[in-house]
Amino acid sequence: MRARVRAAVARAWADAEAAGTLPALDDPSAAPEVEVERPANAAFGDLASNLALKLARPMRRPPMAIAGALADRLRGAAGAGLVASADVAPPGFLNLRVTDSTYEGVVADILSAPASWGRIPAVNPRTVNVEFVSANPTGPLTVGNARGAFVGDLLCRVLEAGGQRVTREYYFNDSGAQVNHLGASVAAVRRGEPVPDDGYKGAYVEDLARAVPEDVWAAATAEGAATDAVLGAWASHRVRAMIEASLARLGVRFDVWKSEASLHDEGWVARAVERLREAGHVYEQDGATWFRSTTFGDDKDRVIYKSNGWPTYFAADIGYVTEKFSRGFDHLIYIWGADHHGTIARNKNAAQAMGYDPDHYQVLLIGWVRFVADGVEVSMSKRAGTFVTLDDLLDAVGTDAARWFFASRAAHVEIDFDIELARKQSAENPVYYVQYAHARIASIVRKAAEAGLSPAPGVEGLLAGEPEAALVRVVARLPEVVEDAVVAEETQGVTAYATELATQFHAFYRDARVVDTANPERSGQRLALALATQTTLANALALLGISAPDSM
Repeated sequence: MRARVRAAVARAWADAEAAGTLPALDDPSAAPEVEVERPANAAFGDLASNLALKLARPMRRPPMAIAGALADRLRGAAGAGLVASADVAPPGFLNLRVTDSTYEGVVADILSAPASWGRIPAVNPRTVNVEFVSANPTGPLTVGNARGAFVGDLLCRVLEAGGQRVTREYYFNDSGAQVNHLGASVAAVRRGEPVPDDGYKGAYVEDLARAVPEDVWAAATAEGAATDAVLGAWASHRVRAMIEASLARLGVRFDVWKSEASLHDEGWVARAVERLREAGHVYEQDGATWFRSTTFGDDKDRVIYKSNGWPTYFAADIGYVTEKFSRGFDHLIYIWGADHHGTIARNKNAAQAMGYDPDHYQVLLIGWVRFVADGVEVSMSKRAGTFVTLDDLLDAVGTDAARWFFASRAAHVEIDFDIELARKQSAENPVYYVQYAHARIASIVRKAAEAGLSPAPGVEGLLAGEPEAALVRVVARLPEVVEDAVVAEETQGVTAYATELATQFHAFYRDARVVDTANPERSGQRLALALATQTTLANALALLGISAPDSM
């Protein structure tokens, strides 16, 4: 709806210029963008535009005069069939009302193609790789690092609804010191010895130690064997399976699981370094290999290979950039914790130095999640064995409530999560309020069928009534909500919208008799509007990965 009205306002501007009612701009390249928004007060209309205010200076005309010229065109051919009224308000706003026939068409579209309702064509289609979670396979997913799962999955769903082609990717560190530390921890517990100071503690390590197959233990403890590495490799694969199971329970899937070791084994790191070297951005000093990051504004150059020949994490990062772009992605999105802030510049610089557009390398930093019990923060440490897992959270509040909790907060905002409080409040959680609206409509449709009533194919003539008019205007906004979520790369607008729609439906059902055997024609049309609302609620919840039950 908003996009259609935006296009109508643009037509009105072009028509007014062509007719000489408004002057052409001296510099067409400086033409302002046509913006259309929902007014804060619905009494002013369905939509409003400030275009006249933006054109006042370049056209050297009063904004009220410009708005009047635009309104005249919108009342004519530019707004035909779409704009019911176009009014001018000081200091130069255009207030627009949309025709009932347009809203009737929206309901018909929803009923005829419910699965596609809310999805929008991409303004700038992209093939996007979104890497998220990527927690090291050294322990179960905690509430803290699992936030990336919520944020990443929600972002992917939003981008797909916005017409983007998305690949979900998990990058796991299956080599290096941390995996060896895990192996050493498992070996110590298996032998009944104290866990090393740099090892990992907790019940899950004890479970791993008990589960080591005899052939793996024999290989790890054979003469000359690298015990920590062998057990670490086995344990990390076991932990990865645990992580996958937890993510599946959350409803999060990945298209690609990429290992750090493969970047070295398949030569991607070596190719990336050679690419930088050929461009003159690599040098040797003190036995180490360096990337000249200061050329691109960094505060210091960065080590790729240490003096002992071992690659740094940065080496794998640049190899990964090359490997991802080689798969044909237009845009890379990384979802990292706030502590990775210092890594962004060096990786973006390396991408630019290798010839990639740095604007196509994007990092979203997510805020920390603090676990609070009885008002006191609980330390979250895999190594100390003191943490709350994702499974603990889902056991306590359920998948739907957990998803709603994270979806309704900006990704960069830090969160205090009190599971006990969340459990107490779960019955009053807004997700249940929205789900109840969906289930209530299903119940109404069942009740109508029992009374011999069925939904009409449309709502022609119904929208003159106030409860129907108010409801359909909220229903019609779903594509706008999706568009805003795509632009913002955030989902709190979706949860706010779903709550508003549920509230509006409950008001509609209070004021309008839906199941009415005395007036079957009107009842059928109200049932059609209810079904359109139910589809909108279901699709909004699906955008959040939340279920839409037919009964509660």
